Order: sequence, then structure tokens, then C-alpha cells
Amino acid sequence: MMMQTTLNHLKALRLDGMARAMEEQMALPAAASLSFEERFGLLVDREITWRDNKRQARLLKQAKLKQPQACLEDLDHRCDRALDKRLIATLANGDWVRHAQHILVTGSTGVGKTWLACALAQQACRQGFSALYLRVPRLAEDLHLAHGDGSFGKRLAQWARIDLLILDDWGITPLNQAARHDLLEVIDDRAGLRSTIITSQLPVDQWHGWLNDPTLADAILDRLVHQAHRIPLKGESIRKNPPHQANEKDPIVTD
Repeated sequence: MMMQTTLNHLKALRLDGMARAMEEQMALPAAASLSFEERFGLLVDREITWRDNKRQARLLKQAKLKQPQACLEDLDHRCDRALDKRLIATLANGDWVRHAQHILVTGSTGVGKTWLACALAQQACRQGFSALYLRVPRLAEDLHLAHGDGSFGKRLAQWARIDLLILDDWGITPLNQAARHDLLEVIDDRAGLRSTIITSQLPVDQWHGWLNDPTLADAILDRLVHQAHRIPLKGESIRKNPPHQANEKDPIVTD
């Protein structure tokens, strides 16, 4: 009876990991041979693991990744995409997020830009960083609506707090003057403070022309390019591989 009361108290205190571990110890006769310190240490370890797993699951859900199954462990270097293995290994440790650096992923359609961006974002979430996936055309539309309903400042503040922002389909559609100004606001809020991943079919040297405003283009690119790792992907679209020929470890890719 006393043990059940203790379990109820642990759950009331939201120590669910400790409660689960305590139930397991009660069901294992071998646990009785452990000292109090050993058993208590196991309970604390389980609580830490429980909380870490819950935080990771929450971060991944909030990230809204287009390809949530993408992870760096499934990255198949056998595909000829000119990937720098050393760079990917370096990025996997997350220091680039800690130092508010950016990643610019470029390449033709279907070469795996979005998949790689999502894999890097998932890795960041595993390390405790918050992330959010956005397509640039949708971002422009959302901010246009936010101007109308008065939530523009609130929306910018929300995005500014995100450790890693993924801007997919950069350069895929033209931006009007208002959208360019809004994009500068998003990028400026993050400069030197937060990290951004950009994926684009356009090479970086064509971004200035796409932005179509020399002054704004200079301001936006100055905040992005100088603190960025560039990953130019090459090769044919992976979608061209027939399903029966694709290796089971090949990532499912979208642009």
C-alpha cells in the first residue's frame, strides 16, 4: 500500500520516468539485491532519459519537418551528389547551431536538398535545439496575412526565438517589394543569434538577381552568406530511380 502511494506521488509530481522505473524494479526480484543508492540512481537515470525523450519528441513535432523520417544515419554517400563527407560529419555535432551559423543547400530539383535539410534539423532537435520548417512562398503569404490581422510583430518574434529555421524553396517564385522587406526582417532577427538552413535550386551567385532589389539583396545576403556553410548538391534527380531499383537505404527525397 505504501509503495502504491509513493507511485501516485511520483506521478502527481510528473516524475513519470521514475514511477515507471520503480514499477519495473518492483517486478524484478533481482532488484532487491541492489543497494538503496544503486536503486535510487537507476530511478534518477530513468527520469532524465524520460524527460530527454519527451523533449526530443516535442521538438520534432513542433519543427513540422516536411520529411520527418530524414536522419543523417540514413544518408547514402554512394549516390553521386558531390557531398563533402567531412563537412556533414562536422555539422552532425551541432556546433554550427551553437555558433549561429547558416547552411545553404543548392542543387537541381530532386537531388535531395529538402531531405538533407530535414535530416540536419532532426539532428539539431536530438541535441535539444528548436527548429521550424517553412517554405519561402508560404512564409511570404503568412506574413502578408499577418500584416492584415495585426499579428506581424508577434509572428516575427516567434520565429526569432527558433534555434534553427529551415527556409525551403528559396528562389522558386518571385517576391514583391513587401515580401522582400518582410524576408529581410526575418533574416535580420536571426543574424548572429540563430541559425538558418536555406534550400534553393538557384546557385548562391544568382540569389542577388532573384531578390531583384540591389539594396535589399545586399542586406539579406550579407546577413546570410558570410556565416554559412555551402552544400552544392549535384547529380540527377533521385526520383528517376525506379522503386524496384532504389536501395532500401536511399532517402525518399523531395526538392
